[in-house]
Amino acid sequence: MEPVSTPPFPAPVYAARLHRAAALARETGLDAIVVGPGPDLQYLVGVEGDTIERLTALVITPQGAPTIVVPRMELAKVRSTAVGELGLTVADWVDGDDPYPLVAAAAGDVARVGVSDALPALHVVPLGQRLGVTLELATPVLRESRMIKDAAEIAELRRAGAAIDAVHHRVPEWLRAGRTEREVAADIAEAIVAEGHRTVEFVIVSSGAHGADPHHEVSDRVIEDGDIVVVDIGGAVPSGYNSDSTRTYVVGTPDPEAAERIAVLVRAQQAAVDAVRPGATAAEVDAAARDVLADAGLADAFLHRTGHGIGVSVHEEPYIAPGNDLVLRPGMAFSIEPGIYFPGAWGARIEDIVVVTETGGERLNLAPHALTSTSGA
Repeated sequence: MEPVSTPPFPAPVYAARLHRAAALARETGLDAIVVGPGPDLQYLVGVEGDTIERLTALVITPQGAPTIVVPRMELAKVRSTAVGELGLTVADWVDGDDPYPLVAAAAGDVARVGVSDALPALHVVPLGQRLGVTLELATPVLRESRMIKDAAEIAELRRAGAAIDAVHHRVPEWLRAGRTEREVAADIAEAIVAEGHRTVEFVIVSSGAHGADPHHEVSDRVIEDGDIVVVDIGGAVPSGYNSDSTRTYVVGTPDPEAAERIAVLVRAQQAAVDAVRPGATAAEVDAAARDVLADAGLADAFLHRTGHGIGVSVHEEPYIAPGNDLVLRPGMAFSIEPGIYFPGAWGARIEDIVVVTETGGERLNLAPHALTSTSGA
């Protein structure tokens, strides 16, 4: 497991999250939840890192204090997080020990056990054998816990949004004809850290025809005068909460037809933001953007969902997509990012993070949305 950072929130915040997870487990009939390293563990107790061959697992039951099973060599790191303040039971083990009985002891007599989706088969298989039950995903419980952001989480998302806005304001300094996508991306990555992020999670600079690939990252293509350029960037601020924002730029003067279509895209994105409110469904928000594009004859150019949730993960629930009848509630946070893509020519995308409030939606990214022209050569 990688080193962990000082927990960004006070212990009572994590205690409340653990209490809610236990209550949700009880409501769904789970006798225990086993959470491995990953976003769920980070959310619940502030422990960051990835799964390794040595088992680290948080065991939550509907009754009783949670237990964390941890390799002794990781004990100091784990105790430096909220675990050290919460008074959790800590069961440590050393190489040569079998850690799975420790999980079984913490879980007690069980019939249904859920595991976090980040726990790999490396641990799921022996754990299921030791518990003598068929393990199931604890995703419904953990998803429900993480989907509704508390005030502290929303404050961190605002912080992340402001930091990535500051980077977008600087993109015209670097984006010009004669430079490669990779060179521009390197400047952006440096700025992401300089503007308040601790990590760079992704930098997409898609120029010209590359913009028609929504997941193109960077290449050595030389940017040309007149290119439409999609810049999709994000990182994690010190608390571990993420930013994610996309703007579309043009080097010099845009083709008039492209400029007109991007103006429609900006209207579609605004329509989806305006549709965010408690009681609306995720599908309705998606449709708000999709309908504007369809009315302009651009339905087939929109290739993906309108958005994804964000928090300690860049992508998490809720997903703003066709067919998702999930009802929006205050505290949900997600991207609104419709795009249009024309293979062999260009693409465009506009993205903000939006939080559902009691009365509507709060946009966390405020950098200009319209097609932004840089100086060219």
